[in-house]
Amino acid sequence: MPHRGSAPDRRVEIMSDDRHLVVVGASLAGLRAVEAARTEGFEGRITLIGAERHLPYDRPPLSKAYLDKSDEGPVSTEFRAESVITDQLDVKLLLGTAAVGLDTADRIVFLADGREVRYDALVIATGAQARSLPGTADLAGVHTLRTVDDAVSVRAALDAGARTVVIGAGFIGSEVASGARKRGLVPVVIEALPTPLVRAVGQEMGAVLASLHTRNGTDLRCGVGVASIEGDGRVQRVVLEDGTVIDADLVVVGAGAIPAVEWLEGAGLTIDNGVVCDENLWTGVVPHRVV
Repeated sequence: MPHRGSAPDRRVEIMSDDRHLVVVGASLAGLRAVEAARTEGFEGRITLIGAERHLPYDRPPLSKAYLDKSDEGPVSTEFRAESVITDQLDVKLLLGTAAVGLDTADRIVFLADGREVRYDALVIATGAQARSLPGTADLAGVHTLRTVDDAVSVRAALDAGARTVVIGAGFIGSEVASGARKRGLVPVVIEALPTPLVRAVGQEMGAVLASLHTRNGTDLRCGVGVASIEGDGRVQRVVLEDGTVIDADLVVVGAGAIPAVEWLEGAGLTIDNGVVCDENLWTGVVPHRVV
């Protein structure tokens, strides 16, 4: 989260057993928040809200081992069994429904299914979401790779021999291309910059990574952007800014991530490429503190 500068310690005091702690975001940060609350002796109610239907899981393996070709299928990346969260940590799980609004005055989290969850203290742990390309929301076969459902869909398409186009030669794009090559496919990787990963590793190392792509059979095209992604209900082609048309059954967009803060609009928080907070992760909302 962006930082607003030094301030007095404003840690939320929620130790009484009649308080309700709500954590929005059922990924690693949200899980660690509820674990920390119990470790510190909080005995009140805890509710963990997650937009996905899955228990908290590790995301980095989704673009790595999860996409490897294996007859046994991918290994689960869940952090904790459901019984650990619900029984040992005594946490109520509300999974599969996203938070869509927040009222900090009345201390209410609004969910997509119409439910309202009242809180005494709130942890915002919704993190980031993958950046998508405009006009592709209703086009089947176009994916980002942020969730386990994304990974399942991408893996299935690779197993089916999809003509694969990857937009972005960053870490995720490169890992998807590697998964395609392991299946004997020839993925096309589109990178708008002249050198892959130049911002992360520099020009010299970026050039080395580019050579790895080409030596391993990936069709790497740098220095050109995407003009459009086209198809009739399902993706059929990617059109580049230089006019090149690439046939595609699967398009994976690896264009980075953006803070997941849309649901906080109008809640009275300061939003600046994320939620602005102090060194104690307090947002400054008064009189009801939100962390």
